[in-house]
Amino acid sequence: MIIFYDGFCPLCMAEMRHLKKRDKHNVLQLVDIQSPTFEQEYPYLNWEDLNARIHGMLPDGTLITGLDVTHLAWDAVGMGWLYAPLRWPVIKPIADWFYTKFAKHRYTISYLLTGKKRGCDRCIPESNNDK
Repeated sequence: MIIFYDGFCPLCMAEMRHLKKRDKHNVLQLVDIQSPTFEQEYPYLNWEDLNARIHGMLPDGTLITGLDVTHLAWDAVGMGWLYAPLRWPVIKPIADWFYTKFAKHRYTISYLLTGKKRGCDRCIPESNNDK
């Protein structure tokens, strides 16, 4: 499974480090959408869509988004139980709503939690830019 993540987001980076540390069988491929070569390597993917929320690509080429990616990634490293409750039918719509809000405001949330300001001109709307 390929995970497309935002390398300018401190919280996203922390989660990717935790996943990689637990990926003993190298089943995950982590791809930073902020990489200078990203658009050349994945010209068929829409960068703005990927920047709006985490995306994953299954081995058959199917794109998945949001907490489905997070759950499958942690499941792939043997810790899917952490996110499994967020995929339960009663909880899933609420968790997805909260994730959408988190993804939209991740730079501000990251700054509040870590004190780190990150971002670039094309990934943060001018009104949200914490520079």
